[in-house]
Amino acid sequence: MRHRTGPLTGSLCVLLASVLWGTTGTAATFAPDVGPLAIGAVAMGLGGLLQALVAAPRIRREAAGLRARRGAVLLGALAVGIYPLAFYSSMHLAGVATGTVVSIGSAPLAAALIERTVDGRRLTRRWTTGAALGLAGTVLLCAAETAHASTGAGASSAGATVLGVGLGLVAGFTYALYSWAARRLISGGVGSSAAMGAVFGIGGLLLMPVLLTTGAPLLDSWSNAAVGTYMALVPMFLGYVLFGWGLAHVPASTATTLSLLEPAVAAVLAVVVVGERLPLPGWLGVALVVGCLAVLTTPAGARRRSRTTSAVVAAQDGCSSPMPEPSDIADPAPGHRPQPKRVSSAR
Repeated sequence: MRHRTGPLTGSLCVLLASVLWGTTGTAATFAPDVGPLAIGAVAMGLGGLLQALVAAPRIRREAAGLRARRGAVLLGALAVGIYPLAFYSSMHLAGVATGTVVSIGSAPLAAALIERTVDGRRLTRRWTTGAALGLAGTVLLCAAETAHASTGAGASSAGATVLGVGLGLVAGFTYALYSWAARRLISGGVGSSAAMGAVFGIGGLLLMPVLLTTGAPLLDSWSNAAVGTYMALVPMFLGYVLFGWGLAHVPASTATTLSLLEPAVAAVLAVVVVGERLPLPGWLGVALVVGCLAVLTTPAGARRRSRTTSAVVAAQDGCSSPMPEPSDIADPAPGHRPQPKRVSSAR
């Protein structure tokens, strides 16, 4: 039964991680004196080092496999070092909702491009449908939040918004890149804890100079220190442990698409906790994101049973059975064909 439950478990782990990540924008509002570079460095830097510390025994046991794939480790670590600086700067310049939507919303397309170019993976209609719903929802949410913010007294300048959107695209690409690198390590036989610990541990080291340079305001008050501690322990450490478990069962393109839940959570928390107002089109965008998640997380077994029922009904009516549809998010690379009468199991 593992071939049916594995992808669902992986999807649920990614969704839970996305919920935790969606709290970061709201949490940062409780430390307004701390700059975006310091927030990013303390969150991803300390969170990554803690992840490496916890995973140290597994990293030692799998050191040979990590050394054999050191290119993927270093590429992922570099992306981890860049991502939080671009992400939190994007939110600072373009606004929390816009920065989050652009960063997370662009990641699935970047992941699909990486997998198609490097791995030769073909994307199915199911993934395309889910990604289209999710991207439409994030664009609608972004447009609604931007229109609402532009009527306020604190509206950002056009130049700052454009720069923020550009940094959001950088964040989306680096997010997709380290997700792909971690997935590459895991699919190559490295355990998820060792893979994520190595990638995020080295990435955390790269962020330490930024934290030492910009992190003084984190020690100015207990509230600032509490925000930094929360960001490092909950969204980044716990969130990326869950994300690593998820990557053991689903492709990076699927994981980054499921992460579209994050901007929806961020927008809802901004309304409930911070007191911001979300226009009606924004709520419609949230609904489209939820629809995207429903498409991508429906268990394959349920879809097969539904198609089997349709085939039986069609046969009873004297009609030909419907053509089967792909059951996975992404097809194998061209030239690889599954053997007949065998069921592949998710790792």
